[in-house]
Amino acid sequence: MLILSLLILVLAAACVLAVRGVRADARAEAEPLSIPESFFAPESLEGVLCAQLIEGEITRGQYRRSMAGIAARDEVRHPLVVPWAGGAEG
Repeated sequence: MLILSLLILVLAAACVLAVRGVRADARAEAEPLSIPESFFAPESLEGVLCAQLIEGEITRGQYRRSMAGIAARDEVRHPLVVPWAGGAEG
């Protein structure tokens, strides 16, 4: 009789836990996930140009010229300095 009572108690606990899990899943599905629009916004000039290219606002040639201008401006602002040019010195 004790074993039967314990079995019923365990089954009742399992049913309660199962119902709670189903309710939690239903609540999670009822509340849609809200992602702010700024999450998808480009964060750099290169990102803006890429988005414009994908959306068809600029042509591939315009994209290439703009990227070349960005690279040239970056070279002026932050030139690459090589400590030793011309091979290894010994």
